Amino acid sequence: MATSPSSSAQAARERVAEQLKEMRLDAGLSGLELSARCGWHAAKTSRIEHGKAAPNAADIHDWCRACGHDDQAADLVAASRQVDQMYVEWRRQQHGGLRRLQESALPLYERTRVFRVYSSTQVPGLLQTAGYTRALLNAIAEFRGIPNDVEAAVESRRRRADLLRRGDHRFVALLDEGVLRRPVGGREVMAEQIAHLQEAMALPSVALGIIPFSVNWTSMWSMATFHIFDDTTVSLETLSAQITITAPGEIAQYERAFINLGRMALYGSSARALLADAAKGAT
Repeated sequence: MATSPSSSAQAARERVAEQLKEMRLDAGLSGLELSARCGWHAAKTSRIEHGKAAPNAADIHDWCRACGHDDQAADLVAASRQVDQMYVEWRRQQHGGLRRLQESALPLYERTRVFRVYSSTQVPGLLQTAGYTRALLNAIAEFRGIPNDVEAAVESRRRRADLLRRGDHRFVALLDEGVLRRPVGGREVMAEQIAHLQEAMALPSVALGIIPFSVNWTSMWSMATFHIFDDTTVSLETLSAQITITAPGEIAQYERAFINLGRMALYGSSARALLADAAKGAT
Protein backbone atom coordinates (compact mmCIF):
# COMPACT_ATOMS: atom_id res chain seq x y z
CA MET A 1 0.00 0.00 0.00
CA ALA A 2 1.42 3.42 -0.95
CA THR A 3 2.24 5.74 1.91
CA SER A 4 -0.29 8.54 2.31
CA PRO A 5 0.95 12.02 1.36
CA SER A 6 0.30 13.42 4.82
CA SER A 7 2.50 10.80 6.49
CA SER A 8 5.55 10.96 4.21
CA ALA A 9 7.02 14.21 5.54
CA GLN A 10 6.28 13.19 9.12
CA ALA A 11 8.01 9.83 8.62
CA ALA A 12 11.11 11.61 7.29
CA ARG A 13 11.07 14.03 10.22
CA GLU A 14 10.87 11.09 12.61
CA ARG A 15 13.94 9.53 10.97
CA VAL A 16 15.94 12.69 11.68
CA ALA A 17 14.57 12.73 15.24
CA GLU A 18 15.63 9.11 15.74
CA GLN A 19 19.17 9.91 14.59
CA LEU A 20 19.38 12.74 17.10
CA LYS A 21 18.06 10.53 19.88
CA GLU A 22 20.56 7.78 19.07
CA MET A 23 23.36 10.34 19.12
CA ARG A 24 22.29 11.47 22.60
CA LEU A 25 22.11 7.89 23.88
CA ASP A 26 25.50 7.01 22.38
CA ALA A 27 26.94 10.02 24.18
CA GLY A 28 25.53 8.70 27.46
CA LEU A 29 23.42 11.80 28.06
CA SER A 30 19.95 11.97 29.54
CA GLY A 31 17.38 14.30 28.04
CA LEU A 32 17.86 16.69 30.96
CA GLU A 33 21.65 16.71 30.54
CA LEU A 34 21.48 17.39 26.81
CA SER A 35 18.93 20.16 27.37
CA ALA A 36 21.18 21.79 29.94
CA ARG A 37 24.18 21.70 27.60
CA CYS A 38 22.11 23.20 24.78
CA GLY A 39 20.57 25.84 27.05
CA TRP A 40 16.91 25.04 26.46
CA HIS A 41 14.01 23.45 28.33
CA ALA A 42 13.85 19.65 28.53
CA ALA A 43 10.42 19.73 26.89
CA LYS A 44 12.05 20.96 23.69
CA THR A 45 14.36 17.94 23.59
CA SER A 46 11.38 15.64 24.07
CA ARG A 47 9.39 17.31 21.27
CA ILE A 48 12.33 17.04 18.87
CA GLU A 49 12.99 13.37 19.68
CA HIS A 50 9.34 12.47 19.20
CA GLY A 51 9.11 14.28 15.87
CA LYS A 52 6.64 16.82 17.21
CA ALA A 53 8.95 19.80 16.68
CA ALA A 54 11.33 20.36 13.79
CA PRO A 55 14.81 21.49 14.88
CA ASN A 56 16.36 24.38 13.01
CA ALA A 57 19.99 24.43 11.87
CA ALA A 58 21.18 26.10 15.09
CA ASP A 59 19.37 23.49 17.20
CA ILE A 60 21.04 20.64 15.31
CA HIS A 61 24.50 22.22 15.65
CA ASP A 62 23.96 22.71 19.40
CA TRP A 63 22.74 19.12 19.76
CA CYS A 64 25.72 17.66 17.90
CA ARG A 65 28.16 19.82 19.84
CA ALA A 66 26.60 18.72 23.13
CA CYS A 67 27.07 15.08 22.10
CA GLY A 68 30.61 15.60 20.82
CA HIS A 69 29.67 14.99 17.19
CA ASP A 70 30.10 18.34 15.45
CA ASP A 71 31.14 16.41 12.33
CA GLN A 72 27.60 15.05 11.87
CA ALA A 73 25.83 18.40 12.05
CA ALA A 74 26.07 19.28 8.36
CA ASP A 75 24.49 16.00 7.20
CA LEU A 76 21.68 16.25 9.73
CA VAL A 77 20.95 19.86 8.79
CA ALA A 78 20.74 18.81 5.13
CA ALA A 79 18.40 15.92 6.01
CA SER A 80 16.19 18.24 8.06
CA ARG A 81 15.99 20.77 5.23
CA GLN A 82 14.97 17.99 2.85
CA VAL A 83 12.05 17.23 5.16
CA ASP A 84 10.97 20.86 4.93
CA GLN A 85 11.08 20.63 1.14
CA MET A 86 9.01 17.44 1.04
CA TYR A 87 5.78 19.10 2.10
CA VAL A 88 5.36 22.53 0.54
CA GLU A 89 2.07 24.34 0.87
CA TRP A 90 0.64 25.67 -2.38
CA ARG A 91 0.17 29.12 -0.83
CA ARG A 92 3.96 29.34 -0.46
CA GLN A 93 4.59 28.17 -4.03
CA GLN A 94 1.84 30.12 -5.73
CA HIS A 95 1.63 33.38 -3.80
CA GLY A 96 3.17 35.27 -6.72
CA GLY A 97 1.13 33.53 -9.41
CA LEU A 98 1.27 30.29 -11.38
CA ARG A 99 3.89 31.01 -14.05
CA ARG A 100 6.86 30.80 -11.69
CA LEU A 101 5.68 27.45 -10.34
CA GLN A 102 5.41 26.03 -13.87
CA GLU A 103 8.90 27.27 -14.74
CA SER A 104 10.46 25.98 -11.52
CA ALA A 105 9.47 22.40 -12.43
CA LEU A 106 11.18 22.49 -15.83
CA PRO A 107 14.70 21.41 -14.68
CA LEU A 108 13.27 18.26 -13.07
CA TYR A 109 11.41 17.38 -16.26
CA GLU A 110 14.42 18.08 -18.45
CA ARG A 111 16.72 15.73 -16.54
CA THR A 112 14.12 12.96 -16.21
CA ARG A 113 14.35 10.24 -18.82
CA VAL A 114 11.32 8.14 -17.82
CA PHE A 115 8.15 9.83 -16.54
CA ARG A 116 5.42 7.68 -15.07
CA VAL A 117 2.11 9.12 -13.94
CA TYR A 118 -1.11 7.63 -12.66
CA SER A 119 -3.98 10.11 -12.70
CA SER A 120 -7.42 9.64 -11.26
CA THR A 121 -8.25 13.33 -11.46
CA GLN A 122 -7.12 15.08 -14.64
CA VAL A 123 -5.12 14.78 -17.84
CA PRO A 124 -1.39 14.96 -16.96
CA GLY A 125 0.25 18.29 -17.69
CA LEU A 126 2.52 17.06 -20.50
CA LEU A 127 -0.54 15.80 -22.39
CA GLN A 128 -2.81 18.81 -21.84
CA THR A 129 -4.03 21.19 -24.52
CA ALA A 130 -3.76 24.92 -23.91
CA GLY A 131 -7.52 25.15 -23.40
CA TYR A 132 -7.55 22.37 -20.82
CA THR A 133 -4.60 23.87 -18.94
CA ARG A 134 -6.19 27.31 -19.04
CA ALA A 135 -9.44 26.01 -17.52
CA LEU A 136 -7.61 24.21 -14.72
CA LEU A 137 -5.29 27.08 -13.84
CA ASN A 138 -8.08 29.67 -13.90
CA ALA A 139 -9.98 27.55 -11.38
CA ILE A 140 -6.85 27.22 -9.21
CA ALA A 141 -6.10 30.95 -9.32
CA GLU A 142 -9.68 31.83 -8.36
CA PHE A 143 -9.93 29.21 -5.61
CA ARG A 144 -6.63 30.19 -3.98
CA GLY A 145 -7.05 33.92 -4.51
CA ILE A 146 -3.65 34.38 -6.16
CA PRO A 147 -2.54 36.71 -8.99
CA ASN A 148 -3.93 35.51 -12.31
CA ASP A 149 -0.99 35.08 -14.67
CA VAL A 150 -2.63 32.06 -16.27
CA GLU A 151 -1.73 32.90 -19.88
CA ALA A 152 1.98 33.04 -19.00
CA ALA A 153 1.64 29.80 -17.03
CA VAL A 154 -0.12 28.10 -19.97
CA GLU A 155 2.76 29.05 -22.26
CA SER A 156 5.29 27.76 -19.73
CA ARG A 157 3.52 24.40 -19.51
CA ARG A 158 3.36 24.23 -23.31
CA ARG A 159 7.14 24.62 -23.50
CA ARG A 160 7.51 21.81 -20.98
CA ALA A 161 5.31 19.57 -23.16
CA ASP A 162 7.81 20.04 -26.00
CA LEU A 163 9.94 17.44 -24.18
CA LEU A 164 7.67 14.76 -25.65
CA ARG A 165 8.99 15.58 -29.10
CA ARG A 166 12.69 16.02 -28.42
CA GLY A 167 15.48 14.24 -26.62
CA ASP A 168 15.31 10.73 -25.26
CA HIS A 169 12.46 11.21 -22.81
CA ARG A 170 9.83 8.51 -22.30
CA PHE A 171 6.36 9.24 -20.90
CA VAL A 172 4.07 6.51 -19.56
CA ALA A 173 0.61 7.62 -18.43
CA LEU A 174 -2.19 5.66 -16.79
CA LEU A 175 -5.56 7.43 -16.65
CA ASP A 176 -8.79 6.42 -14.97
CA GLU A 177 -11.61 6.50 -17.54
CA GLY A 178 -13.36 9.13 -15.41
CA VAL A 179 -10.65 11.62 -16.42
CA LEU A 180 -11.95 11.40 -20.00
CA ARG A 181 -15.58 11.81 -18.98
CA ARG A 182 -15.09 14.92 -16.84
CA PRO A 183 -15.68 18.00 -19.08
CA VAL A 184 -12.96 20.31 -17.77
CA GLY A 185 -13.46 23.70 -19.43
CA GLY A 186 -16.66 22.58 -21.16
CA ARG A 187 -17.46 20.18 -23.98
CA GLU A 188 -15.53 22.01 -26.70
CA VAL A 189 -12.35 22.12 -24.65
CA MET A 190 -12.77 18.48 -23.69
CA ALA A 191 -13.34 17.37 -27.27
CA GLU A 192 -10.10 19.10 -28.29
CA GLN A 193 -8.31 17.49 -25.35
CA ILE A 194 -9.42 13.98 -26.28
CA ALA A 195 -8.36 14.54 -29.88
CA HIS A 196 -4.96 15.63 -28.57
CA LEU A 197 -4.63 12.43 -26.54
CA GLN A 198 -5.43 10.41 -29.67
CA GLU A 199 -2.64 12.22 -31.51
CA ALA A 200 -0.20 11.86 -28.61
CA MET A 201 -0.62 8.07 -28.65
CA ALA A 202 1.13 8.05 -32.02
CA LEU A 203 4.28 9.63 -30.59
CA PRO A 204 7.11 7.11 -30.04
CA SER A 205 7.85 8.70 -26.65
CA VAL A 206 4.33 8.22 -25.27
CA ALA A 207 2.61 5.13 -23.86
CA LEU A 208 -0.97 5.73 -22.73
CA GLY A 209 -3.08 3.28 -20.77
CA ILE A 210 -6.69 3.82 -19.70
CA ILE A 211 -8.22 2.01 -16.75
CA PRO A 212 -11.87 1.45 -17.76
CA PHE A 213 -14.91 1.75 -15.53
CA SER A 214 -15.55 -1.95 -16.18
CA VAL A 215 -12.27 -3.16 -14.67
CA ASN A 216 -12.46 -5.38 -11.61
CA TRP A 217 -10.59 -3.56 -8.84
CA THR A 218 -9.30 -6.53 -6.87
CA SER A 219 -5.52 -6.12 -6.70
CA MET A 220 -5.46 -2.29 -6.46
CA TRP A 221 -7.69 0.67 -5.66
CA SER A 222 -8.11 4.16 -7.06
CA MET A 223 -5.80 6.59 -5.31
CA ALA A 224 -4.47 10.11 -5.52
CA THR A 225 -2.60 11.13 -8.66
CA PHE A 226 1.15 10.55 -8.44
CA HIS A 227 4.17 11.15 -10.67
CA ILE A 228 7.38 9.08 -10.70
CA PHE A 229 10.49 10.77 -12.10
CA ASP A 230 12.96 8.04 -13.14
CA ASP A 231 13.45 6.04 -9.96
CA THR A 232 14.55 8.96 -7.80
CA THR A 233 11.49 11.08 -6.97
CA VAL A 234 7.75 10.71 -6.48
CA SER A 235 5.52 13.79 -6.49
CA LEU A 236 1.93 13.98 -5.25
CA GLU A 237 -0.47 16.88 -5.17
CA THR A 238 -3.09 17.39 -2.48
CA LEU A 239 -5.52 20.27 -2.18
CA SER A 240 -3.23 22.13 0.19
CA ALA A 241 0.31 21.02 -0.66
CA GLN A 242 2.79 19.31 -2.94
CA ILE A 243 4.50 16.23 -1.52
CA THR A 244 7.98 15.19 -2.70
CA ILE A 245 9.18 11.69 -1.81
CA THR A 246 12.81 10.61 -2.24
CA ALA A 247 13.12 7.71 0.22
CA PRO A 248 13.93 4.58 -1.86
CA GLY A 249 11.58 2.36 0.14
CA GLU A 250 8.62 4.65 -0.44
CA ILE A 251 9.45 5.13 -4.12
CA ALA A 252 9.48 1.34 -4.50
CA GLN A 253 5.91 1.21 -3.17
CA TYR A 254 4.71 3.67 -5.79
CA GLU A 255 6.55 1.79 -8.52
CA ARG A 256 4.82 -1.41 -7.44
CA ALA A 257 1.45 0.38 -7.40
CA PHE A 258 2.12 1.72 -10.90
CA ILE A 259 2.85 -1.80 -12.19
CA ASN A 260 -0.35 -3.16 -10.65
CA LEU A 261 -2.42 -0.28 -12.02
CA GLY A 262 -0.83 -0.79 -15.42
CA ARG A 263 -2.03 -4.38 -15.51
CA MET A 264 -5.60 -3.10 -15.23
CA ALA A 265 -5.30 -0.64 -18.12
CA LEU A 266 -6.23 -0.91 -21.78
CA TYR A 267 -3.70 0.04 -24.45
CA GLY A 268 -3.46 0.41 -28.22
CA SER A 269 -6.68 -0.11 -30.15
CA SER A 270 -8.67 -0.81 -26.97
CA ALA A 271 -7.58 2.50 -25.46
CA ARG A 272 -8.35 4.27 -28.74
CA ALA A 273 -11.86 2.84 -28.67
CA LEU A 274 -12.39 4.30 -25.19
CA LEU A 275 -11.09 7.67 -26.36
CA ALA A 276 -13.40 7.58 -29.37
CA ASP A 277 -16.37 6.81 -27.15
CA ALA A 278 -15.43 9.62 -24.74
CA ALA A 279 -15.11 11.97 -27.71
CA LYS A 280 -18.74 11.28 -28.66
CA GLY A 281 -19.84 12.30 -25.20
CA ALA A 282 -17.81 15.52 -25.39
CA THR A 283 -19.40 16.74 -28.61
